[in-house]
Amino acid sequence: MSSAHKEHHKVHRSGRLRAAVLGANDGIVSTASLIVGIAAAQAGKESILLAGTAGLVAGAMSMAAGEYVSVKSQEDTEQADLELERHALELYRDEEVLELAAIYQNRGLEKQLALEVARQLMEHDALGAHARDEIGITDELSAHPIQAAVWSAIAFSIGAAVPVLGASLAPTATLLWFVPLLSILLLGTLGATAAKVGGASPLRGALRVCFWSLIAMGLTAAVGRLFEVTL
Repeated sequence: MSSAHKEHHKVHRSGRLRAAVLGANDGIVSTASLIVGIAAAQAGKESILLAGTAGLVAGAMSMAAGEYVSVKSQEDTEQADLELERHALELYRDEEVLELAAIYQNRGLEKQLALEVARQLMEHDALGAHARDEIGITDELSAHPIQAAVWSAIAFSIGAAVPVLGASLAPTATLLWFVPLLSILLLGTLGATAAKVGGASPLRGALRVCFWSLIAMGLTAAVGRLFEVTL
């Protein structure tokens, strides 16, 4: 008698989920805060929309550049480690077998079994075995700088477009409550969805995002009131 049993793990989504959520969340919060701050300074509708649009473009480019540089640095480190390991495999293969076997032994395998596993894995793909089990580099979690940059910019742009669109449609007199309300509703939905996809509590995810976003928009509005000017 057999029964189907398959576990649906979520860790493989973490990289893409992180980039998408971070980009969209940053786009909504930073652009909404900018719009609220400018509106609190009694600016006109054109100035508010100009500031929001400029924030969208600048933020998207900043997210792309920052993510690319960050992930590219990670990729460079990974490539340097792989090159170091490739060199070691060419010169000290026997020692590398023992090193890999020691890793498996520390994980619970008996000494002879660990040694046999290490030998067989290295016959199949020596560099891949050491990259995965010694260094911690896998295909799923390895760095992809261009992909990360593009998705971060897209996610930021989509998120930032919401408060800009909301500001363009709402009367100027209502912007100080309409844009934050619209943004909080979207952020709560985004936080809950991201938490659910990641296997966490949707309510906790939504509350966490909304709490910090309200603080950001509130502080920006306070700055706008403090330096109130007519633009």
